[in-house]
Amino acid sequence: MPFPFGTRMLLVGSLILAAPPAENPRELPKTLTGKDGAPMSLIPAGEFLMGTSLSNRDGGRDEYPERRISLDAFYMDVYEVTNSRYLEFIKATGHRIPEHPRDKTLTLWQGNSVPDIFKDHPVINVDWFDADAYCTWAGKRLPTEAEWERAARGTTGRRFPWGNAEPTRKLANYLNQWRNGAGLEPVGSHPQGASPEGVQDLQGNVWEWVADWYGARYYETGPNRNPKGPPEGTRKVIRGSGWESEAPLLRSAHRLNSDPYNRNHSLGFRCAMDASGVSTP
Repeated sequence: MPFPFGTRMLLVGSLILAAPPAENPRELPKTLTGKDGAPMSLIPAGEFLMGTSLSNRDGGRDEYPERRISLDAFYMDVYEVTNSRYLEFIKATGHRIPEHPRDKTLTLWQGNSVPDIFKDHPVINVDWFDADAYCTWAGKRLPTEAEWERAARGTTGRRFPWGNAEPTRKLANYLNQWRNGAGLEPVGSHPQGASPEGVQDLQGNVWEWVADWYGARYYETGPNRNPKGPPEGTRKVIRGSGWESEAPLLRSAHRLNSDPYNRNHSLGFRCAMDASGVSTP
């Protein structure tokens, strides 16, 4: 005998109420401290716009086309790796000191130590392999190019880490001069220029190595989910801008590339880390 309509509704309602709740997504800590003592910020999983629109003539040819990229969650160092942290790496591993290969006046270190005045400055004169070795030692890795741009642009396609307002000297260290190392500034000197997740100095101060090999047309053929760059190449991508850069180079979509063996006094790095292995609070 069929149940009356009202009874059927009560039964359906009971079944719905009795169903197990959907599993909540893992809540990751928004900040954490890496094994090297460096603070890191969570960059949540999701989509963002990478590259430059064909209607925007500001970009270089290798920035086109603009495309929607999906990334897994990851953590990014809030600051570029400093001389003091790099010194701990050298003490632990015996790695070579960061020095300019040709001009000793562009080397901040004195033998196996760094003057106190430069301890909180980003380490420079490191090639891609030095940067990769440090991140591996710290239990991290270099960020991919896509991760770097996501950290700098947020999810709204902003032109600069701080938004769409044109650069000023309050927002980033650029258009500066060397003057025996004085062109560089300590990390975190421009908190107003931080990204949406609080990552600082993504523009200005020093250019930054990322993990990817460089491909001029990679944006045309690369995957839209967790892209990692071409499988091989001869040059590595560098991102951001340096203390000597002019304002147009501070756009977060701007790409540059370098010989991976290049050691330069305006080139440093920061590390990233997968969020998948992080314990929830």
